[in-house]
Amino acid sequence: MVRMALTRALSQLTIQSFGDISRFLREGVADEESRQMRDSMVVLAQAVDTAVRSRRARHDAASITRHAAALVQGVRTHQLFLTGLGSAWHSLYEFGAYQSALRELRRAVEAWHKALEQRRVDEGAGFDRVELLAWRTLGDGLLLIDMYEQGGQAQSEPPPSEQNPVTPWARALDWWRRARR
Repeated sequence: MVRMALTRALSQLTIQSFGDISRFLREGVADEESRQMRDSMVVLAQAVDTAVRSRRARHDAASITRHAAALVQGVRTHQLFLTGLGSAWHSLYEFGAYQSALRELRRAVEAWHKALEQRRVDEGAGFDRVELLAWRTLGDGLLLIDMYEQGGQAQSEPPPSEQNPVTPWARALDWWRRARR
């Protein structure tokens, strides 16, 4: 019932900005670790939103550089937060994928920030990469939260009995080995 309500709510949701992601994350009700994860992602999404808006509005270079530096710090802080999450989070397949996406975003943000500081001509391409990776990373984070809240590992990986199903070939091989004794 809850999953159906969540699915219906998600199907009616249109996320068109990083601010929309922040608002969506604040609306969720979950356990304490899930709430903390949502809060940490809200801070990250807000840092992305601020940096992207600043760059798109073509604020002065110093302001954009400050927002990019804040985004670098925000990504690092979120990564540090992830290390303190419980084993239920770490056991999810999606957790590793999210960490990988977050590392890629951090590298892109650091490169963009460096390009801004050095006033390089490739800054625009770096910004485009940051924006693309931010969408991907936050989307992966939303998936991770959803998987955790829907029951964790049971939803993330097949049950142990299904991980190594007995195939007809395995049964035939077993029969052949017993027949040879």
